[in-house]
Amino acid sequence: MARILNSAKRLFIFLGKSLFALLEVMVFALIPKPQKNVAGEIVLITGSGSGLGRLLALKFARLGSVLVLWDVSQEGNEETCKMALEAGATRVYAYTCDCSRKEEVYRVADQVKKEVGDVSILINNAGIVTGKKFLDCPDELMEKSFDVNFKAHLWTYKAFLPAMIANDHGHLVCISSSAGLIGVNGLADYCASKFAAFGFAESVFMETFAKKQNGIKTTIVCPFFIKTGMFDGCTTGCPYLLPILEPEYAVRKTVEAILQEKPYLYMPRFIYFIVFLKRGEWTMPSLPVLLYEVPGTWATDSSSLDHPCSVATTITAKMAAIIGPSRQQM
Repeated sequence: MARILNSAKRLFIFLGKSLFALLEVMVFALIPKPQKNVAGEIVLITGSGSGLGRLLALKFARLGSVLVLWDVSQEGNEETCKMALEAGATRVYAYTCDCSRKEEVYRVADQVKKEVGDVSILINNAGIVTGKKFLDCPDELMEKSFDVNFKAHLWTYKAFLPAMIANDHGHLVCISSSAGLIGVNGLADYCASKFAAFGFAESVFMETFAKKQNGIKTTIVCPFFIKTGMFDGCTTGCPYLLPILEPEYAVRKTVEAILQEKPYLYMPRFIYFIVFLKRGEWTMPSLPVLLYEVPGTWATDSSSLDHPCSVATTITAKMAAIIGPSRQQM
């Protein structure tokens, strides 16, 4: 009897907390959440030599943060460093680092701790896409995809999270992808690596929450395809609901989410609806079949990936069609 009462008590506590969280979300949907001050915070950004990483660096430079820039390209990273100083940053440190190599991550991390200090905001942004079908993708490219898109997060967390816990102050940011929420045909290795990055970041988030390490924040960002070099030539089957994102928009929303300490950010908002449909049990049995009805292609700057785009009449099928980009000859 006591066991049943205890279980009932825990259930009511869970439901009460869930209701409170739902009300909080509704309130902050109407009233903007206050943004924290990141002036003086040491912000480390991987993949800062170009694209999203460079724009994130410039944004935090204007906010007065101390920047630590990591990229495998020394030339690109030095250019970002120069641009950040011109944007108003007072302290910028650029390091050449191949995040796919564990030993190099640990070595450069030790260098950062000695020369700059404890990183308080870690943004795992570095990523690559092979642009090949699963059976056409060489093993070494698939391994590289996992090394950069996922395993690098393990090593950076190992390097910088202990100091955050000791200081009870830190923010872990994972730049995942909508392809880390929903499988995309023709991007098997990329999706798998982004699913892994999402799951890892969420698990560590739960771990810090369970240990009541309230000073450690987490933000997981899952954007649709962005107009950067990685996805040149990519098109969408429904530009009104799932547009290819402008880099400036993606960066602005990402920084807002960090400053407001949001745990999750999906872009565009329609991704939330697609994930909701995917998780509904009534949709799941039909998804594997509905995804393979009408052929389509997604073209990148390096290759053309034939994959199916569903145009079935059910809502679930329409969502699947939107996930797959439309046919376009480059």
